[in-house]
Amino acid sequence: MNPSIQNALQQLNGLILGKPDVLQQLLAGIIAGGHVLLEDVPGVGKTTLAHGVAAVLGLDYRRVQFTSDMLPSDLLGVNIYRPDEGRFTFYPGPVFHPFLLADEINRASPKLQSALLEAMEERQVSVDGQTYALPAPFVVVATQNPVEQAGTFALPESQLDRFMMRLSLGYPAAEAETQLYAAGGGRSSLPALQAVCDAAGVQQWQQQAAAVKFAPAAAAYVYRLVQATRRPGQFVLGLSPRAGLAVVRAAKAWAFMQGRAHVLPDDIKAVWVPVANHRLQPVRQGIGSAQMLAELLHHVAVS
Repeated sequence: MNPSIQNALQQLNGLILGKPDVLQQLLAGIIAGGHVLLEDVPGVGKTTLAHGVAAVLGLDYRRVQFTSDMLPSDLLGVNIYRPDEGRFTFYPGPVFHPFLLADEINRASPKLQSALLEAMEERQVSVDGQTYALPAPFVVVATQNPVEQAGTFALPESQLDRFMMRLSLGYPAAEAETQLYAAGGGRSSLPALQAVCDAAGVQQWQQQAAAVKFAPAAAAYVYRLVQATRRPGQFVLGLSPRAGLAVVRAAKAWAFMQGRAHVLPDDIKAVWVPVANHRLQPVRQGIGSAQMLAELLHHVAVS
């Protein structure tokens, strides 16, 4: 594994105890050039993790607490008239940071959620007919609470599709939670985190990951997995080709993190569920998409 990435993971494992797989998947999503949605109940460390990732990657970040009365201009920026100059001046909003932490994104109205669409997809925003480019890299890590909680709005499908991965921390294991109590919480460890790279370094990782070889056999395996989600009786709608491309990009990033220049089936399996689970709605009630996607890995032939 790349020594800098290994260093980053070691630091994050000290911040969020007992969740090494989730931490590695989160880094893979960022190195793949995607955005990541952290969905879980309050209090399990979602915001702390996002802060930690920005710190170890050396990215200038801004945390935005989403609320129901927040306006698109609060996020994107606003033009203000300057009488002394006789013109409008654009004041950029929090979205003009390489790392945007959208905290509790589903507490904002659909109008504000939609304002993020262009930024996440095109890496630019439009305000009063003028287009402004966002910094590179541009990463959105959003947290959301379960939709059954009061004051939340379900993210529209188009918004969910802009996130490469949806991850869930879950409750910590007994040993990790006991250790957390003894240490007094993980947030106190944030100031001690050391950056292993900077914005230019993250961009270089993204370029190197994109150059990882993806053989025709690997592409055929991804196609079989995607096609399996389109069979009648499983999901309301199967995965789109864009979702399949997200699996490819994430698998390349995972292989790069392991220090390999080509993708193996295990790389695809490692990212399959977090990339696909938020894009699917099971036909049957009482069963989650993640569980069904994990079962597909046992039934779809690798070759």
